[in-house]
Amino acid sequence: MLEPDKMHDSHGSHDAHAGHGVMHEGHETMMRNRFFVTLPLTLIVLLFSPIIQQWLGFQIAFPGSEWIAPILGTVIFFYGGLLFLSMARQELVQRQPGMMTLISVAITTAYLYSLGIFFFPPQDAMGSGMMDFFWELATLITIMLLGHWIELRSVGQAQGALRELAKLLPDTAERILASGETEKIEVGQLSAGDRVLIRPGASIPADGVVAEGESSVNEALITGESLPLDKKPGDRVIGGTVNGSGSLRVEIQQVGDQTALAGIMRLVEDAQKSQSRAQTLAQRAAFYLTFIAIGAGILTFLSWMIFTGNLSDAVRYTVGVLIIACPHALGLAVPLVVAISTTLSARNGLLVRKRVALESAKDLNTIIFDKTGTLTKGEQGVVQVAVDSINEDDALRIAAGLEGDSEHMIAQAIRGYVKGRELSPTSVNQFESLAGRGVKAVVDGKTYFIGGPRLLEQLNLTVPASLETAKQNAETAGQSVIYLTTETAVVALFAVADVIREESREAVQKLHDLGLKVAMLTGDSEPVAKAVAQALNIDTYFAQVLPEHKADKVRELQKGGNKVAMVGDGVNDAPALLTADVGIAIGAGTDVAIESAGIILVRSNPMDIVKIIRLSRATYSKMIQNLVWATGYNVVAIPLAMGVLAPIGITLDPAIGAVFMSVSTVVVAFNAQLLRGLDLSKA
Repeated sequence: MLEPDKMHDSHGSHDAHAGHGVMHEGHETMMRNRFFVTLPLTLIVLLFSPIIQQWLGFQIAFPGSEWIAPILGTVIFFYGGLLFLSMARQELVQRQPGMMTLISVAITTAYLYSLGIFFFPPQDAMGSGMMDFFWELATLITIMLLGHWIELRSVGQAQGALRELAKLLPDTAERILASGETEKIEVGQLSAGDRVLIRPGASIPADGVVAEGESSVNEALITGESLPLDKKPGDRVIGGTVNGSGSLRVEIQQVGDQTALAGIMRLVEDAQKSQSRAQTLAQRAAFYLTFIAIGAGILTFLSWMIFTGNLSDAVRYTVGVLIIACPHALGLAVPLVVAISTTLSARNGLLVRKRVALESAKDLNTIIFDKTGTLTKGEQGVVQVAVDSINEDDALRIAAGLEGDSEHMIAQAIRGYVKGRELSPTSVNQFESLAGRGVKAVVDGKTYFIGGPRLLEQLNLTVPASLETAKQNAETAGQSVIYLTTETAVVALFAVADVIREESREAVQKLHDLGLKVAMLTGDSEPVAKAVAQALNIDTYFAQVLPEHKADKVRELQKGGNKVAMVGDGVNDAPALLTADVGIAIGAGTDVAIESAGIILVRSNPMDIVKIIRLSRATYSKMIQNLVWATGYNVVAIPLAMGVLAPIGITLDPAIGAVFMSVSTVVVAFNAQLLRGLDLSKA
């Protein structure tokens, strides 16, 4: 059994911080603590900084006050800055210089430059512009610590989903003994085959099937389904969900790593470890920016020395370039969005195994659905009722009475339909089964029969003209037709088929609204496929497709220039899921960890496909917005810091550049947080 303190460590290593790889939870606490130590020290450094006093028009000085900024700056550098230098060393050892290298170059340059200015002040330092940067060093490190803390906190919230999922499981269960009594045991002691008592309001300890009792179960935290689901004997229940007001006796089928909850936890963990193309882009940008910054610094120094011969200007502009090139916003651009989207997807029952799959969903233009169990319920149901010389409710009551003892799927469909209409089956007597044709029984002294076309042959009955249209429509749609008759006439007709989900109609319409085409694959006959396609307004359908040929149909659509997603159950659809540009598997339980899919839907609700498209587009949009902002700042700031416009009097003071750098970080963080307000259920 997975417990919060025994879960596999999903946090990983820092990944050299090339793209702010995931840190251990302890790093978040360390960043927070160091931030709160350096913050008051930074405020004091700012207060005693000559340039800040000059800008704000005040002066605080007393004997020895000139040592405050260097001393506190040194404390901040070693207490807060060495952390970044240590991570930069990891990057360099792995030959992947990136974000930490840039940060380390910036703070080391600022520190050494400031020490040099303090201990070896040039003549007329104020006039030459060569002032110390202790204030900027302090603010830079403190802002970096704050930014990293914010990032790790956001990532931690996504990782917290694992701990929250683990908390859904109760600590104990009530196992039912052979005597009928119960004993309280640890959940970890449960085995497949055990029966447990689930009292009203209690959490279900593991996956299983209801053996006795009826109740409603709240599965919102697992499946995202907002309404409690009714459960009766034979229905599956998921460990971690909450029982309603009824009492249930559940036979346990999966425990520990085999449960749906454990599978979901593995998927959330995998999603946090996986990377997207945008993350790779951010890492690559940081890698190249490291060389650009160092190269720009060298070029700046040489250019100023060659063209002006002024060492103070050469050093000042070089330091400015190296400090301003530190693009903390770039480091936050993607990880914050990734962390938030991971949480958002899990809350909506969308489990992302491969982040590239979620990102690729934005480019899709065709969605292929496997019909049975996805667009349809995967179970037989009454889809049409037509009557002649009898009241419809009476016909349904009599049919349910005649089918009362049958376990045939059509009989179950009729009984379920009658129950849904809140009608009670009529009592029957003298029940008799007619092998291969149907059944007969007496209702209020009158004999009734129910069965298919062979029953009519035996009774030598014909379908009356009033029912002929309903019969032809059902046969055209490939639906099974069941007749209720007396000894002399057909009085009612029931068309039975795999029932189309109500959500399917809305899902297809929403996908059309998003500009996507919808296709359907099925092994059913042409009439059945055509009927479902027409009912749902599906653009293209493929009938009588064997499982091994489904991948061929995917390739057929791809050859037409389409970006295709395949939605299936992940078993016989595995080749098609792997062939598609994005594979989307449906279902919970042990099937939740289907290796062939990039995205798993906890529910079999086709509306969740719409959520995937919306989340993909919104997530990618936020990533690109952040990357453009973060890199755009450097594109403008570095040349200005180099002094390319100095001949016309336009320069970027390193102090001002540092302020803008901080602003860009705040903008990127704020923009990422806007994703939290996304409602995937709305357009």
